[in-house]
Parts: sequence; structure tokens; C-alpha cells
Amino acid sequence: MLKIGVKNFLAVICLAILCGLATTALAGQAMLSVDDCVKCHAQQPAEIDADGASHRTEIDCQACHEGHRPSVENNIPSCSDCHEGSEHYAVDNCMSCHNPHQPLKVQLEGEHKTVCVSCHAGPNKEMVASPSMHATFACNFCHADTHGMIPDCVDCHDPHSETMTQANCGSCHQAHKPLELTYAAETGSALCAACHDSAYGALAASKAKHSQIACATCHPDKHKTVPQCNDCHGLPHAEGMHKRFPVCGECHNVAHDLNNWPAK
Repeated sequence: MLKIGVKNFLAVICLAILCGLATTALAGQAMLSVDDCVKCHAQQPAEIDADGASHRTEIDCQACHEGHRPSVENNIPSCSDCHEGSEHYAVDNCMSCHNPHQPLKVQLEGEHKTVCVSCHAGPNKEMVASPSMHATFACNFCHADTHGMIPDCVDCHDPHSETMTQANCGSCHQAHKPLELTYAAETGSALCAACHDSAYGALAASKAKHSQIACATCHPDKHKTVPQCNDCHGLPHAEGMHKRFPVCGECHNVAHDLNNWPAK
């Protein structure tokens, strides 16, 4: 049996106490840094670097995760700790759409409208003011499962004619109010002919000056705008003639086929 003297025994005890104190002191000084996070958490820092947006440029891991388990019971913050002040931030279950490490890479699962219009109020106002079949669908019926995805009209709709393409749709239609047709003054008559082929055919065959004028010149800005003849022509005949024949078409036929009356 090993025998040690009293002095040696006391020395061992003192050494043990000193080691314990030193260990306690070192433990108290141990601090995690942001550089330590990636040593255990490889996925999240990689997501932040790739798609972190302001979560990468404005803050770091420790700005959100204050402390670490087990010394901190819950180090997962609520989005509302930082984000507030708009209708969108009042929506429940933020992480059903947002990954906080890729906050703008939004995935839309299920059907969504309320959460979408909390940010995109403008499109919703247009759909309410101009009801159409589009207004009956969830937003991500058209905008699919990834935020920011804009479909082509021809994905669902057949073009009005064989010559029309996706590039032509926006000349007359707006997706959130598709039945409220508006168009620029330079819109080509061939686009109008895709729906109004009878009027276009008669106009093209006409020998009157109207055949040289684009449809949008007489029917400007908004679909179904029908001008009065005297908007352009004034009152070209004597006053008595206009009193006797107040309807121009009684003498001149329709505007697309002027002065071309069928033989009797």
C-alpha cells in the first residue's frame, strides 16, 4: 500500500483544488463565436451564404440565436421579434412559406390568397374591381409553387388566332383584370382581327378612307369604345340634311363598309 506523508497529501489536495478552480475559470471564459457555428451546423450557414438576403448582410447567427442549448432553453427566435409593422407580418406560421435562412426563396404549398394579398394588395384590388374567372383561383394556381413565378397566358389560354403569341397578350389584357381590355394607340389592327374578323374583313375590302386607318384610331384606349361619326367629321352636310337624316348609317352604311349598300 502506497504511503504518502501529510505534507504530500496536502499538496495533492491543494493541486486538485487549484485545477478545479482553473477549470471553472476557463469554463466561465469560454465563448462561442459566429465562426464556431459552422463547425456543427453546415447546412444553415450554406443556405445563408447562398440566399440569405438581409439575414446575411445585416445580421449574423448570434443576432438571432442568442445563446446555445442547453445553457439557453430555447434559442429559436420568433419572426415577430424583428419583423413588424405590416399586415404581412401578422400572418400566422411564417415558416410555412419562409425558411429563415433563405427568407426570400419562398415555397408555396397548398392554396394561398390571404397571405399573398397581405403583401400584394395592388393585384387584389384590381381583381376585386374587375371580377373575372382569375379572381376565383388561389394566387398560386397561376404563380405555382415558387414565389415570383409568372406564367405565360398561353399555358392556360389558347391564342385568339394562329398568328398570335404570348408576346401579344399584354397588348390588350392585364392578368389581374383580364376582361378590362386596354391597348395603346399603335396596336396593330391584325390583333383586333383575331376576334373581330368580320369587321376587319369588311374594312380591308372597303374602298373608303376608313380602310387606311388602324382600328385603335377609331376605337381608342379601351375595348368597346364606339365613336360618333361627328367626332371626326363634324357636320359635313347642310343643317337641313342632318335634321332629315340624323343617323349617318341610313345613307353611308356601317363605318367598316361605307357607301357599299347591297344590291336590291
